[in-house]
Amino acid sequence: MQTTLAHPPRERLHGLDAVRGIALLLGLVVHASMAWIPGAQYFWVVSDASPSALAGLLFYVPHMFRMLLFFLVAGLFARMACERLGTMAFLRDRMRRIAIPLASLWFPMLMAIVAVLAWNAWLVNDGNMPPAPKTPPLSPSNFPLTHLWFLYVLLLCYIAALALRATLGRSAMVLRAADTGVRLLASPIGPLLLALPLGAALVTHAKWHTWFGVPTPDQSLYPSLAACVAFGSAFGFGWLLQRQQDLLQRWAAHWRLHLSVAVLATVGCLLQIGLAPKLVPATQDAATIAYAIGYALAGWSWTFAIVGLGLRFLSGHSPVRRYLADASYWIYIAHLPLVMALQVAMSRVAWPWFVEFALVLATTLGVLLLSYDLMVRNSFIGGWLNGRRKPRGLEAAR
Repeated sequence: MQTTLAHPPRERLHGLDAVRGIALLLGLVVHASMAWIPGAQYFWVVSDASPSALAGLLFYVPHMFRMLLFFLVAGLFARMACERLGTMAFLRDRMRRIAIPLASLWFPMLMAIVAVLAWNAWLVNDGNMPPAPKTPPLSPSNFPLTHLWFLYVLLLCYIAALALRATLGRSAMVLRAADTGVRLLASPIGPLLLALPLGAALVTHAKWHTWFGVPTPDQSLYPSLAACVAFGSAFGFGWLLQRQQDLLQRWAAHWRLHLSVAVLATVGCLLQIGLAPKLVPATQDAATIAYAIGYALAGWSWTFAIVGLGLRFLSGHSPVRRYLADASYWIYIAHLPLVMALQVAMSRVAWPWFVEFALVLATTLGVLLLSYDLMVRNSFIGGWLNGRRKPRGLEAAR
């Protein structure tokens, strides 16, 4: 009978750490691009006077896969931590690293976003504040989780995974079936198999706006079916994949195949829908079904490709990559109000869009990296986010 230590030594998977950090940092690119997307006035805080279809590309492509990628890696790391710590210690760890940051930082982030919205309204109205819009009271169906929705969905995923583990996870037959299914999903046809249920969920989503892909559950405590299928399947796949981590080497070997499929599927979607968002809800016709499956296939193919690339080229230890991976959690949590404020500031100048976009991105990264090093990394906040306080500077990441 095989025995395991109660707390075996922790092995840092540098390639997957880097991939998780990439997934979070891509959120900055997505949100920073939004002010320059054509038609941004209909869905964003500010619409710059120099929109560009290329800004739409900077939003569209990362948005296809970044959260699938994040939840896949989160699921794999979650089961690894659960196996290492045990169920109760794992729950305490997730409470400290996920639930407490959500509960304590959600309201400050919301108020900062509201302040930026008010500032922009004041500027647009020549220094006069317009009447405050009427908003319905908070309720489970009307709850602005903002960009921190991913923490809430992570908590739901942990609950579901532990519940299934406690009920079905003791059955050898169920585990054998799960392992067989994971081996199939990790094969070259895996992205297509994963895309089919997601495509079906997207098509049946009420008032689905196709250009924006998976509807993020940022306005309600009830995630949509499409969000549950997308992020729940990614988390669950990652959780079960941890039982057979050697399968990931297939992705490292076949990254060119998955990248080629991702690019082709993305180009096909863009040829059908264009670089500018269409704000009319989709109809359930053959073209929409084909687009939904193609979009889901592209998202999952990008995910396989980037994990493979991370394992192939980023698995060595790097103090810079490790530091950025540690910082990426804080950067993502804190970035949105700052990005929005900088976009409002850029709307007051008449520079080329790519200059303004680059300034927003570089300033956000610079400010938040500095704040992480000076105020977060070796503070109680760093203890929440990273599991323990860490010394400042790159030398500490060696």
